[in-house]
Amino acid sequence: MGKPTVVAIQGTKGAFHYQAAEAYFGKAIEVVECRNFDTLVQTLLSGAAAWGVMAIENSIAGAILPNYTLIDKHNLHIRGEYYMNIQHHLLALAGQTLEDITEVRSHYMALLQCKDYFADKPHIRLVEAPDTATAAKQIAEQGEKGVAAIASSAAASLYNLGILAHSIQTIQRNATRFVVLSTAAAVLPTDDCNKVSLKFQLYDKSGSLATVLNVLRDCELNMSKIQSMPVIDTPWKYAFFVDASFDDLRNYERALYLLQVMTEELKVLGVYKEHRNDK
Repeated sequence: MGKPTVVAIQGTKGAFHYQAAEAYFGKAIEVVECRNFDTLVQTLLSGAAAWGVMAIENSIAGAILPNYTLIDKHNLHIRGEYYMNIQHHLLALAGQTLEDITEVRSHYMALLQCKDYFADKPHIRLVEAPDTATAAKQIAEQGEKGVAAIASSAAASLYNLGILAHSIQTIQRNATRFVVLSTAAAVLPTDDCNKVSLKFQLYDKSGSLATVLNVLRDCELNMSKIQSMPVIDTPWKYAFFVDASFDDLRNYERALYLLQVMTEELKVLGVYKEHRNDK
């Protein structure tokens, strides 16, 4: 039997990153649990893990902007993606009721996605934790009463906690997109690749963004996301991160050739196979 695939995740077993890693690579993986996304990146750069799984956007909370910066700054490569339907549950020790709870802990994104549930519960204090599963694990290990965690049903099973309330996120169709990262790019895009993530900066002249968008359209690339980010060392200058899908690899290659001419700076963050399972 070969060595297991080593994957760095943000959080602990039972976290949504862990579930995404298992769904993408299979259950025969070895995970490196990282306290935060910076640690995840350093784990990849050190070679302690061959792959990383990182949340990049959520359908309720939007883009996780610092993660775009981490990928770009450290020249990581997007090798794949995974969309997960996220269901947040309220977990506590067995025997506890909602009336017993005075504090709820979770990752800040989970708290944001569930804040409306607590609008009429002013006696409950919301406290940020490193990740959803860590919040659940600490309650179980320390036997904390009066405290609940927002986490997955997998975390409830793993840490033997009861579920006080199911699916408490504000919007029931709540999906998170994870990207699969490595320090090495694919040798060449293969025929099954049909999505690209790009970063570009524009020349300072009128219509430059429209020109780029027209190139994508004319080359039959379907842009699914565009995100602007300030260029830190140049005030009032912005970089753009774009995701686009395509049906023919030759269309992507043609678009890339034109964009290299029409942009001041162009960087391919990854060419990979699109994945959607959140419908």
